[in-house]
Amino acid sequence: MSSIILAQGDKSNRPSPPATATGKVGGATITINYSSPAVKGRKIWGELVPYDKVWRAGANEATIFATDKDIMVEGKPLKAGKYSFYAIPGEKEWTFIFNSQTGQWGIKMDGSTTEDPAKDVLRVKVKPQKSKTMSERLAYTVDKNGFALVWENVEVPVMVK
Repeated sequence: MSSIILAQGDKSNRPSPPATATGKVGGATITINYSSPAVKGRKIWGELVPYDKVWRAGANEATIFATDKDIMVEGKPLKAGKYSFYAIPGEKEWTFIFNSQTGQWGIKMDGSTTEDPAKDVLRVKVKPQKSKTMSERLAYTVDKNGFALVWENVEVPVMVK
């Protein structure tokens, strides 16, 4: 019985296992903690993840974006701290949302996200790009220019200074 309980507590056994992207942008360390779903032959954008609706930017718990220093995201200020991170995907433009409420599951029982607009700290608009290669699992990358979400055939870069 105890091995079953322990196995259920092991998040690495989930269909969408936990993942972390971290890196330096200028003097700031950025860390993104998320759960990484797989394509599994599905059409992601516009179907599994609908366009023009708030999405938890991962699976399971709400994705967490953390920075240890104040930064500029797409030219807008974001204070050092930890934020739930959501997205509104679109065919030609995405909105990324940094929200002050953390620790919640990413969606409610009705399938809507747990994002509370009253707790949004920052929203930025960015342009998606076709990725060079197909990415089976959702991944985030952090580099000297900022961060990017990459999944299926889409890459969404975000400039950070």
